[in-house]
Amino acid sequence: MANNKPMTEEEKKLWQAQHRLEAAEARNRQKERKQRTRRLIQMGAILESVFPEAQTMEPEEVKLELKKRFQAGERKNA
Repeated sequence: MANNKPMTEEEKKLWQAQHRLEAAEARNRQKERKQRTRRLIQMGAILESVFPEAQTMEPEEVKLELKKRFQAGERKNA
């Protein structure tokens, strides 16, 4: 509060509730980021285990190669 008057009990409770909500939202965002990071690491490890050449390729090369292989697989199945 910028006007230097003391907060009423209700204002204080409202401020605390808002702060608790913001903290909970921040925890949820952090949890989601950690889950995404873990998923990306796991997917990268799987990719490298079945496609070892990916370790020496640029990301765009890997993307193009995977697209090419998946499109070839779709044509075989059609």
